Amino acid sequence: MVRSTPKFAAISVACLLLVQSEISAFVLRPVSQVVITTKSIISSKTSLNVVGQQAESIGPAAVIRKLKSSLPQIDWLAEGNAPADNKVNMPDHVKAILSRPDAPKREAENPERTTRIRNRFQEATKDAKALKGMCVGETDEKAWWRENVVIPDGGRPVTKDEPLRVLIAGGGLAGLVAAAACHAKGMKVAIFEQASSYAPYGGPIQIQSNALRAIQQINPKCYEELVAAGTVTADRVSGLKIGYKKGNKLAGLYDAGDWLVRFDTLGPALEAGLPATVVVDRPVIQQIMVKYGLPEGTVRIKSRIQSFEDLGNGKGVVATLEDGTKAYADVLIGADGIWSQIRKILHGLGEGAGGFAASGAAGGALDDAEARKLARDTIKIAAQADRRYSGFTCYAALAPHRASNIEDVSYQILLGEKKYFVSTDGGGERQQWFALIREPAGGVDPEPTPEDPTPKLTRLRKEFAAIGSGGDPDGNEWDPFALELINASSEDDIKRRDLYDGAPLLTTLEPQRILSPWAKGPVALCGDAAHPMMPNLGQGGCQATEDGFRLGEELGSVTHTKNIPGALGKYSRVRVIRTAIIQGFAQLGSDLLVDFDLMMTIPILGPFFLRMTQLSMPWVLRFLYTSNF
Repeated sequence: MVRSTPKFAAISVACLLLVQSEISAFVLRPVSQVVITTKSIISSKTSLNVVGQQAESIGPAAVIRKLKSSLPQIDWLAEGNAPADNKVNMPDHVKAILSRPDAPKREAENPERTTRIRNRFQEATKDAKALKGMCVGETDEKAWWRENVVIPDGGRPVTKDEPLRVLIAGGGLAGLVAAAACHAKGMKVAIFEQASSYAPYGGPIQIQSNALRAIQQINPKCYEELVAAGTVTADRVSGLKIGYKKGNKLAGLYDAGDWLVRFDTLGPALEAGLPATVVVDRPVIQQIMVKYGLPEGTVRIKSRIQSFEDLGNGKGVVATLEDGTKAYADVLIGADGIWSQIRKILHGLGEGAGGFAASGAAGGALDDAEARKLARDTIKIAAQADRRYSGFTCYAALAPHRASNIEDVSYQILLGEKKYFVSTDGGGERQQWFALIREPAGGVDPEPTPEDPTPKLTRLRKEFAAIGSGGDPDGNEWDPFALELINASSEDDIKRRDLYDGAPLLTTLEPQRILSPWAKGPVALCGDAAHPMMPNLGQGGCQATEDGFRLGEELGSVTHTKNIPGALGKYSRVRVIRTAIIQGFAQLGSDLLVDFDLMMTIPILGPFFLRMTQLSMPWVLRFLYTSNF
């Protein structure tokens, strides 16, 4: 009963936050984007039309900022020294958790470990380029899914000799885990990935405690390999910092880089009996899942499922690839990302809703010219696909750099007005960082010129200008740590993309969608195709992993193909509430982070808000870290 109480509390708080965030998203949307009429509600799509671009905010924070700027400014209130405790990386409550006998012990960065991690990355990249384990040549020509097995009306029994046959669109993390889960239950599985190879892009992925437990239950060997290949990040402190000097004598004083919230991710994991979070390179994850989780030749690259037909009444599904090839099976899983083609067809979305976007397998295997075009095209795709623009564009890179605080800090966010800077240990003396800046969708950087050969670096150096430089465009002088990582990255390594997600809860009144949110007949969605979310909690891939586990469990109980729709419907009903809560937390958290600096200047309210954030983080983590999914 002790553990159920915080979980219930977290769910209750999350539901309230979800309601608040959904109301705010509706209220703050420009009038031109709010189109809810009786006609639209009863249309064939039965869409509530509550998603769309959200680049500007006219909420309370904007009002408070305007009011504050109009009041007389009393300089002496902001003068003085911030408390020394704000600068301590490892507070006593975190030290107490990390010193427990059952806690993982920090392995300091050293040349041997750095070489081992980086070599594993290179090995996985070579395997991908060599198409190791892929469905090519003779294995492709004789693939089981090419055979059009005639199934009688009403379906067929599922037996050990004639197991379920499952097609999966998308070979990123969601598709690989779903395939491994289904294979572990004795099913035949085939993955169709649109990319030409598993490109070494996207940086390391945090496999948090809940996702590790899902993989452990699916395939213990994959779990062991991932833990061995990964870098533990739960053995240090994580938290929120203020990016630049902020506050006053009435609300509290903070210097640039001072801690606002410090927490550990280990305590909640140990309470739940879960393994510690690790970070693993994306190609390494793919290599491990393909090698240990799937039969040889399961993944077919250069293969995008363009359409499918539900044959009805237990007779299965036939998918058509872009080149006209037909694939036959009992089940089709759409794990093809936020701009999912399977979702477009399943939900009857606009013609452009299934647009191209680099998948989890290919990552951002696009040059800058292609990325610029994609940024503009994505606005149109999002409108057709009912996806929400978060209001943030994101610059990201994996810097080959030993961070100055690497032995104490694994994850931190520097907060500021209109933007924030996120960094996490990538293993092997590398830091993965993200700079999120609030601006309208579709923006692009200038093309390189002789005068400015590095336009992305130029912008970022201005946006996060350090102490002594005169500050960013708003005059704020940032903690040098942001520039430490930015300057350790090359122009080519930095990728830019606008961040989109989805509504946390269903935006439809269609009865079938309410009863089976992500599934219809023998077809279902998982991962970003079902619930794309902001990256603040690092749970996007983790929730996709939980989806894969649950898909395997539900399909594993099917004894007759006529029962497939019921199993997939149950899968989506079980998963939708949990993912909606986490999706809402990530969405709301992103919207609040850029107003954190404002809260630090408001007497009484600011300290209260900060204290509540400090107290709530362990409860949020307890909700995330569970083995019940």
